[in-house]
Amino acid sequence: MKHTIIGGILATTALTSTAFAQDTLTAVHAFPESLVYTKSFLEFVDKVNAAGEGVVKIEVRGGPEAIGMFQQPDAVRSGVVDMVYTPGSFYAGALPEKDALVTSNLTAIETRANGGIELIDQIHQEKMGVKYLGWFDSGVCYNLWTRDEPKLDADGNLDVSGLKLRGNAVYNAFFTEYLGAQVIDLPTTEVYSALERGVVDATGWTQIGLIDLKWNEFLNYRIEPCFFSTDLGTIVNLEKWNSLSDESRKILQDVAIEHEKESAEKLGKVRDEDFAKLEEAGMKVVTLEGDAAKNYLAAATQKTWDRMKGLMAESPQGDGNYDKLIELFYDKSKVE
Repeated sequence: MKHTIIGGILATTALTSTAFAQDTLTAVHAFPESLVYTKSFLEFVDKVNAAGEGVVKIEVRGGPEAIGMFQQPDAVRSGVVDMVYTPGSFYAGALPEKDALVTSNLTAIETRANGGIELIDQIHQEKMGVKYLGWFDSGVCYNLWTRDEPKLDADGNLDVSGLKLRGNAVYNAFFTEYLGAQVIDLPTTEVYSALERGVVDATGWTQIGLIDLKWNEFLNYRIEPCFFSTDLGTIVNLEKWNSLSDESRKILQDVAIEHEKESAEKLGKVRDEDFAKLEEAGMKVVTLEGDAAKNYLAAATQKTWDRMKGLMAESPQGDGNYDKLIELFYDKSKVE
């Protein structure tokens, strides 16, 4: 009888422990902790850990020093790590649809409301076996930054001949096919050294973060207008996501949606502050005007859409979502 009672207590304890077990997810981020975008992700982690105390917890294992930035998407797909905060452009080969975010002139707030993020999530699950949890830090676009004063032709178009331009997967279609640039592909972590040594003298980069990276020590000009949008998102291994309790999934999704909104609103202010600091320190602004500006922006968008459609068509799933993605992530009335 005694053994039966003890056995019952142990069984009840085990069931209780299982019922109240805390879900834990491991996470890495693409960029160093000093960068504004990483700080934003870590704020999201803190929000989850506060809201999910005793239910769900995110344990951050580090950034590119823990897992290389370009290896992180595969690491989350294979379950080496549960969550990654990274640009969609870092896994463009697996999911060319990420260019819908790159070319977007809307924010996560708007695309969450109109079903765009829901569609992107479905595509991530089908193509990569990951849950697209949220599009963080949206609404920030890119500029071209140069060491020397930019050259313009007689019609006011940007002339990049002779420019040692750092490229990457985000903007290479635009830089090479429209601007005709010869690009030097470098990860973010190597750009400071490349600028210091004169390997490159120009780069695309977002409106914010230049000071965090200290690239402003070498770059003296910002070219307007800005183009594209950040495509920073948080993806979760789908098997891990499905193993979480309903409560854990709800906390993660609710906090992600909240952070989409808060980060978009916050980073607009950070951009204004960064621009003011840079211009106070001597940064000059060169603005393309008229048809030159219009053609510059149109090419950035169209060349990237063309890339997306071509790569989608080559995939087993085809390009059936192409028009819908543009409809949900790009408001053509804003540029007419």
